[in-house]
Amino acid sequence: MSSPISTVVLGLLCLLCVLNEQGISITVVAAKTNSHVHIVYLGERQHDNPKLITDSHHDLLATIVGSKSLASKLMVYSYRHGFSGFAAKLTVAQAQKFAELPDVVRVIPNTLHKLQTSRSWDFLGLSPHSPSSNILHSSNMGDGVIIGVLDTGIWPESKSFNEEGLGSVPSHWKGVCKSGEKFNATLHCNRKIIGARWFNDGILAEYGKPLNTSKRTEFMSPRDAHGHGTHTASTAAGSFVTNVSYKGLGHGTIRGGAPNARLAIYKVCWNVLGGQCSAADMLKGFDEAIHDGVDVLSLSIGGSVPLFSDVDERDGISTGSFHAVARGITVVCAASNDGPLAQTVQNISPWIITVAASTMDRAFPTSITLGNNKTFVGQAMFTGLEIGFTSLIYPESEGLDPTATGVCDSLSLNNTVVSGKVVLCFTSLGRRKDVTTASDAVKQAGGVGLIIAKNPTDGLYPCSDDFPCIEVDYEIGTRIVFYIRSTRYPLVKLTPPKTIVGNPISAKVAYFSSRGPNSAAPAILKPDITAPGMNILAATSPLDSFADAGYVMHSGTSMSTPHVAGCVALIKAVHPNWSPAAIRSALVTTAWSNGPSGLPIFAEGSPQKLANPFDFGGGIVNPNAASNPGLVYDMGAADYMHYLCAMDYNNSDISRLTGQATTCPIKRPSLLDINLPSITIPSLGNSITVTRTVTNVGALKSIYEATIDPPLGTVVSVKPNPLVFNSTVKKLTFEIVISTTHHMNTGYYFGSLTWTDRVHAVTIPLSVRTDFLQHFADDH
Repeated sequence: MSSPISTVVLGLLCLLCVLNEQGISITVVAAKTNSHVHIVYLGERQHDNPKLITDSHHDLLATIVGSKSLASKLMVYSYRHGFSGFAAKLTVAQAQKFAELPDVVRVIPNTLHKLQTSRSWDFLGLSPHSPSSNILHSSNMGDGVIIGVLDTGIWPESKSFNEEGLGSVPSHWKGVCKSGEKFNATLHCNRKIIGARWFNDGILAEYGKPLNTSKRTEFMSPRDAHGHGTHTASTAAGSFVTNVSYKGLGHGTIRGGAPNARLAIYKVCWNVLGGQCSAADMLKGFDEAIHDGVDVLSLSIGGSVPLFSDVDERDGISTGSFHAVARGITVVCAASNDGPLAQTVQNISPWIITVAASTMDRAFPTSITLGNNKTFVGQAMFTGLEIGFTSLIYPESEGLDPTATGVCDSLSLNNTVVSGKVVLCFTSLGRRKDVTTASDAVKQAGGVGLIIAKNPTDGLYPCSDDFPCIEVDYEIGTRIVFYIRSTRYPLVKLTPPKTIVGNPISAKVAYFSSRGPNSAAPAILKPDITAPGMNILAATSPLDSFADAGYVMHSGTSMSTPHVAGCVALIKAVHPNWSPAAIRSALVTTAWSNGPSGLPIFAEGSPQKLANPFDFGGGIVNPNAASNPGLVYDMGAADYMHYLCAMDYNNSDISRLTGQATTCPIKRPSLLDINLPSITIPSLGNSITVTRTVTNVGALKSIYEATIDPPLGTVVSVKPNPLVFNSTVKKLTFEIVISTTHHMNTGYYFGSLTWTDRVHAVTIPLSVRTDFLQHFADDH
């Protein structure tokens, strides 16, 4: 068995080979196998003299290695401009000694982060190599924060859950690790996985059958047979793991958003019928998580439309999250995957942070070269050898429907005709099932590759057994059909994909991401925020049929949710006393509405369009800005009671939810006045006045002025303006007056209100629909 150090060295050499294959020149410096490069991060610079900083780094290194001359030989870099720290060749023991020094913030193994597989975190501005102003550094990577994950459990042997470099378990943790089937609490829990248990009484009662059968594996323990929970947990708080890829794509280092945060696992979903979760089990998970002392809860779970009401215990998530938020626990939930249809967003209670999904600046392009030397670009995940020029067919039909047999969903292929050839087909659905069904049909008929033409989205799925299947849009698919029909012997060459990050790739709201408006309470904007959820590489269960060496790429709002949970953990580490509403406000008001690149964000659909708040809420999460938002729209128990009464729930239902006797006022309060970081008016006829209150969390003496981008055809004014804060004035209430110039019913138009002190820009989305017919109905 090789030593861990030799394994690391071998892994780094393999990564260097990959870098060189991409044309990047790397000089390999010989080093002893008992030492490798570590980054000793010291935080903010203590002064501005670079020489003094460098000298202090050499002196600090000398105290550990024994002499200044040896320190000079071992020093690799001195970081002295953006932040203070250095890189040096250290043994494991020396690195540990540095980690124990009071002035050292973090000791990080050198892992060649430029080609991070967890590209999503670099995309969100959370690179470990960025300056010390990065919240990843100021939060010590989420150290001390506990993220509870309600999902399908965890595969504890994954390297993503190693405890290396972590200190003791946070003192506020009160939970337990529970042994079960193939899960030993002593062996499988550590300083990363600090709690793990499972709840299945509810699903057993509903399902009425054994959960573990010969056709479907399941474990009566926290162990994950599905892979979903392992993926979400590692995305939120996975440790650094080097040399990871998915079938060779996206090679590099993966990690979670808060690598030093701890994980508490609550297995409430089970590997039946594609993954099912009982409300009873979820509520028990919430109950135990509240007791255990988690700081954040991440739930990549949803239901279906029509939604249950907030006070209906069958929802499970709304009820459980209400109690969690009441105790200061931030709850992050998935918006669901029923997009791009409107009014499909789920988990819509105002105390929940609801997360939509976006793509990011990464793609896997592959070349399709036709026999006429024309080349088109598709996307793919196969990593085999290039398929040289071979026959290309489109299975035509001679029946009444000339395209029937070219439909991917129902391919009927003649083995003699298909054998040894590449097949082109079209699909109107583009789901993973349709892609894999088509590839299996082609493979069984002896084909060597598949080109799938579908609605243009960035959704991408691998085919089983690394079968070459390339996805293109209808335009390219049609041009390939034209070529096939124009020649007697059509040929094609398929080139394996490459990994491209950064420019020229831009982010979009993912096609599948559920959209607003909120079908239960249109005045409550949902989703709240968006994060990467497309082709996210993270750990999984080895039983996942798509797994590659314990890792997999999956897509969904299930993947975007733990991204936001990880960001929340970082914010919680920096601002431990902020309420869940304050954290949600910070995320929404600082989000990228134009994307990190500055370009407008599009929303995938039919057709694509510019994204609006019903697609992405405030925008794509910007965790660094969210750590310093300036102002927050805070909420507490009184605000949630206001909401419940405004929803016209009866007093007994509200009392049952809140656990205390509640009597709503005779005059029903307005949903429009709930202190959300957004304003959504679903039915504007006459002029409407709404109120909001902001709390200053920035400099004590601050003056904020309003900038208004009114929705088309509306007039919007704010008073007072400006808002003046000082040592005694920390909260201010303002009014927004909105009127319409339209004289007919309209759809929604969108704008924004921004408060700025020239340092912060605190932006909330405005969504307004003029509706005269509703007022006519109300009058009668």
